[in-house]
Amino acid sequence: MKRYILPLFLFVLFLNTTQAQQAKHENKKQTDTLKEKKVDFQVMPFISYNRNLEFMFGAIPMFMYKLNKNDTISAKSLSGMSAVYTTNKSYFIAAFNKWYFKEDTWRAKLFFLTGDKNSQFYMTDIEVPGFYDYGTDLTVVSAGVQRKIIDHLYGGLTYTFAHYDTLYEDDVQPEDITQTNAIELNALYDSRNAIYYPTDGTKALLRYLAYPTWFGNEVGANQISSEYNRYFSSRKNHDVIAARFFGKFGLGDIAFQQQVTIGGKDIRGYSQGKYRGDGLMAIQGEYRYNFNNKMGVVGFAGIATIYGSDTPEFDWKAYPGIGVGYRYAAFKKVKFNIGLDAAVGKDDWGINFRIGEAF
Repeated sequence: MKRYILPLFLFVLFLNTTQAQQAKHENKKQTDTLKEKKVDFQVMPFISYNRNLEFMFGAIPMFMYKLNKNDTISAKSLSGMSAVYTTNKSYFIAAFNKWYFKEDTWRAKLFFLTGDKNSQFYMTDIEVPGFYDYGTDLTVVSAGVQRKIIDHLYGGLTYTFAHYDTLYEDDVQPEDITQTNAIELNALYDSRNAIYYPTDGTKALLRYLAYPTWFGNEVGANQISSEYNRYFSSRKNHDVIAARFFGKFGLGDIAFQQQVTIGGKDIRGYSQGKYRGDGLMAIQGEYRYNFNNKMGVVGFAGIATIYGSDTPEFDWKAYPGIGVGYRYAAFKKVKFNIGLDAAVGKDDWGINFRIGEAF
């Protein structure tokens, strides 16, 4: 418990400081209410902890804006950067963009990530079974676009380049240098009433990712990813009930870096990276309780399973996760939350900083 009191304290201190600054400048801001800002800018602190990367801290400046001020249909676009350092000596630098334009006829994204990730994985086919550390220098660049086909239905194309250089503790595996070029075809059904904080509607996404040898990949492989999110308003539209199914299925020769690991937003409460394989399926539900316009809490629970693990006894077992979280509205004009989630899983737990909702 002592190990994560500090990040929780710093996060609460940030919120209190932010509220004080808002109160100090309230008179000035009231004069600006008739004139909406062209660009909303915020700098978010990043504070988190898990049993793998340990204590994580950094900063995330973000911009929210309209590409065309006369476009009243498209959601506001979002751009930002992040710089994160961890006490296990990992670091990550990223830039992200999501654009909505032409009255929501077009959607586009651009993402860049570079860093050095020091992590671990679990091995049993070795003289001394257990966790072994590995370090990966990574660079990822992804760009995609989607076009509306009919109301609520979009089709899109994404290209993702990734380069990984992985070294393993005690040479339990040889150094692995992997470079992939992925072509993704996707279809999106989106009837949500808001992009960043929906209270009603459905988001269903189907993605087919191909890694063909003719496109610069040493080994051909394919992945299919699917997700289905459903949102229901509750308590006279004050709260939200959200449900999610997620599945990712590897086909062919899946590289170590392309495998999926139980954890992240799909089943919170897993941070050690123990359960990984070629495919994963997960379901979860979440209740989002808003006790005022700026703050709220969430409760969530879910269950996952994997297949294609290098440890066969991990395959097709049930991995539950349950937890609670705190939310704070980052922007004034658009409902967009940041927060902390604390969750427990099977022999594991984690505390995660959240930019936006989990799904």
